[in-house]
Amino acid sequence: MKKVLFLFTAVALFSCKKQDNVNFKASFETTSIDTLLNEEISIRALAIDGDKAWYAGSNGKYGWVSLSGGKNFNGVAAHDTILPEFRAIAQTADDVFIINAGTPAFLYKISKDGKRTKLVYTETGDKTFYDSMQFRNAKEGIAIGDPTGECLSVLTTTDGGETWKKMPCNQLPRVSEGEAAFAASNSNVIVKGDKTWIVSGGKKSRVFYSVDKGQHWDVHTTPIIQGKEMTGIFSADFYDEKNGFAVGGDYEQLAKNSGNKIVTDDGGKSWKLTGENTGFGYASCVQYIPGSNGNELITAGPSGLYYTFDRGVSWKKISEDKNLHTIRFADSKTIIAAGQNKIIRLRLK
Repeated sequence: MKKVLFLFTAVALFSCKKQDNVNFKASFETTSIDTLLNEEISIRALAIDGDKAWYAGSNGKYGWVSLSGGKNFNGVAAHDTILPEFRAIAQTADDVFIINAGTPAFLYKISKDGKRTKLVYTETGDKTFYDSMQFRNAKEGIAIGDPTGECLSVLTTTDGGETWKKMPCNQLPRVSEGEAAFAASNSNVIVKGDKTWIVSGGKKSRVFYSVDKGQHWDVHTTPIIQGKEMTGIFSADFYDEKNGFAVGGDYEQLAKNSGNKIVTDDGGKSWKLTGENTGFGYASCVQYIPGSNGNELITAGPSGLYYTFDRGVSWKKISEDKNLHTIRFADSKTIIAAGQNKIIRLRLK
């Protein structure tokens, strides 16, 4: 494993700001980086499972890397001659679930010992394209995708992922013309207890919110840049039921760092732009640092990895790597990041 050390002094690079009577302070000063996987694969889906980081990616590849020095595991899920492009992953205590972007859609249930792989859902159609997936508890899960009709595609399970059903459009809000979702980092759907958030992008970029596991929905507008096919929200995260953050921008203008960061403190009902003309441009993933009181976030994208300690007002680059698509936290001081041909670990100190 190769280690690279990046240094920055929190006090020198960040002036502690006061925002809404809160004093913000950076929680780390350095990052060290080592490589956990290096092979030919594009990865946009990660799930942390104790001392393992599960991944799913291109050419039907999936597996885990050990975070404790143990053996890694890799497999291939192929259907006839098709090697799916996996972009979403979710887990329960015993199983991992992966679904691909594109048609046909294949949703696999994989036992965590790697011994059993079962195809539990398939879907065909020119517009079939699944983006993200999460479990809210041991039995109930949700996967979301682009519209195939007048609504986003929403799959649900209530039996631990053994069977999945697609919700009819009469139970979901209608989408606008050119509104869809992006399979950028498995972060288009967020669940906390009974609450669910789905973020859309494209010509319209909104937040779909349900307080009752998807039985009823409210739809909220956002001020993020939108109006073109490759604009809008690409990733979102919620620290708790009130505080959330979303990133994206214009994929055709990767350096544009305005109109690409939005924040909410009322559960997604209202959003405001933040960090205008600062930090990164287009970003594919955002995640809150655990235990940060909703103050600290990390983003990934072609601008590199960026960090904020003041809820998105100011940003500092912590890695120059432009080929990372998605990130997840193993703990409050350990980031697992994946992208083109690699999985790396960043330790915050």
